Amino acid sequence: MHSSGRQGILPVSAYKREQAGISRRKLYPVTAFYTAFAVIMLVLGLRTGHPYKAIVFFLLGIPLWTFTEYTSHRWVFHRHWPMSTRKYKKYFTYLSYKYLDPTHFGHHERPFDGEHINGHLRDLLPVFAVTLPLSLLFPIYTVPMLLAGVVQCYVLEEWIHHCEHYYYFQNSYFLHIKKSHLYHHSSRGIDRGYGITNAFWDVVFRTRYPPEIRQRLFGPSRLSRLPEPPAYNVDSRELQ
Repeated sequence: MHSSGRQGILPVSAYKREQAGISRRKLYPVTAFYTAFAVIMLVLGLRTGHPYKAIVFFLLGIPLWTFTEYTSHRWVFHRHWPMSTRKYKKYFTYLSYKYLDPTHFGHHERPFDGEHINGHLRDLLPVFAVTLPLSLLFPIYTVPMLLAGVVQCYVLEEWIHHCEHYYYFQNSYFLHIKKSHLYHHSSRGIDRGYGITNAFWDVVFRTRYPPEIRQRLFGPSRLSRLPEPPAYNVDSRELQ
């Protein structure tokens, strides 16, 4: 290998380990910052006179985040943002064109590139800096707890997305979402399967994969009335 001058080319497994490390190093500060905020909010919320309401609002962050995950993936990251000539749109479309287009479409072009798997801490800080003070206008056990649940789900989604690209776990949920997400990276699946952690909103908005594709990916369902699909077995290990 050295004699052919290709010493810079890494084996696939070594390349994935290297890129997984790059992705993890970006995830650590995101995890520490937002998890610390969520824990602080939980402690404060549980110390109020409404601990059960605080827990309910925190848990409501789960469906709210999954909805945000789906809508942002479908209508923000999968959209090309040409720069507008109108003054009130020019700056924002410039930012979208500069940062959103290359980030997500670069991720689709290089799905194992550690620089394109997860975001940096700075990416959502402007949004967080606006939503946090607004949430504090409400009782601590309500909207602030909802925000805490949302950002904690964001952290979990980032780790799940990281694992879908780099790891293999013998878990039915994980194998399902891994196959679904990696098929989304194919040319046939790019316009469907926008849910990263689940397919609930894909069902709601009718962007779930067709039945024959679901059978090929996940096996025949007990509820399916389709005939047995042709021999086409997607091995989870091959999708790593």
